[in-house]
Amino acid sequence: MSDVAALAGVSHQTVSRVLNDHPSVRPETRERVAEAIAQLGYRRNSAARTLVTRRSGTLGVVTPATALYGPTSTLVGLEEAARVVGWFVSVATIRQFDGDSMHTALEHFLGQGVDGIAIIAPTTEVAQAIAAIASPVPVVLISSASDVPPVPHLHAVGVDQRHGARLATQHLLDQGFTEVVHVAGPQDWFDAQDRLAGWREVSGPGAPEHIEAGWDAADGYELGLRMVREGVPKAIFAANDQLALGLLHAFWEKGVRVPNDVAIVGFDDEVGAAHYTPPLTTVRQDFGALGRLAVDSLQAAFAGEDVARQQIPAELVVRASSVRRP
Repeated sequence: MSDVAALAGVSHQTVSRVLNDHPSVRPETRERVAEAIAQLGYRRNSAARTLVTRRSGTLGVVTPATALYGPTSTLVGLEEAARVVGWFVSVATIRQFDGDSMHTALEHFLGQGVDGIAIIAPTTEVAQAIAAIASPVPVVLISSASDVPPVPHLHAVGVDQRHGARLATQHLLDQGFTEVVHVAGPQDWFDAQDRLAGWREVSGPGAPEHIEAGWDAADGYELGLRMVREGVPKAIFAANDQLALGLLHAFWEKGVRVPNDVAIVGFDDEVGAAHYTPPLTTVRQDFGALGRLAVDSLQAAFAGEDVARQQIPAELVVRASSVRRP
């Protein structure tokens, strides 16, 4: 930084102000400093900056080791939001969410001097492990879990999964179907629990029993073949788009027409859902907004504010797979 100051003919403090985008620097001075930085190839020393500010500019993220659309998209949205405010992201992927694994990840991040920790927590196993956490830095839990463990410095954000499920179910009922069958995801996932609960709230006590499945298209395909053998319902709300994709495949293979014979709604609005055959009606989650909300919660925690649990709404995207044709 001293070399930059000497070349630009300014003080060390002026260079610091330019780097921190301070408004008191004149435009011509700012331009001169920028030219010197470019000429010398100057880069900030992050280690030295951490010693001065006591902030590393790093956010630790714990996420399940899965390629499923929801957790992966949440991680991408979080990283993008963190980058906007100047944080780098350090990621720990965990396959077994037990107390020892969480403790190891936490100690790893604290050893890096992270400013805060975000935990993508889609399953009950994750939430149980979090209950054992005692963190000296703020922690944000990204989950639809309704019961957040009473842990100091722990804050929670999520997408309103129940609201999304209610939108999907009500849409099918509004199309004139008298009942909607729900193909649910694994019930150790909070999202699956909430989507099931939202479907029940709209369907009422006379609804058919839900069918529990996995999250994969193969699960939907096998279930679709079984439905063809045992009786295809008129309307299906699938707990995610991959299940819906598998159902579509099975029905197409066996000559069951969608939406003429059966209407289908998914959940997530995966990339490509608009190009299924037919295009899939689904519930969209704004993972970018979720990432920004998580980062905002951590920033508020740094400022000493009391951060309440926050949720963002889901949005129904109507396409051909659910629209009843005359």
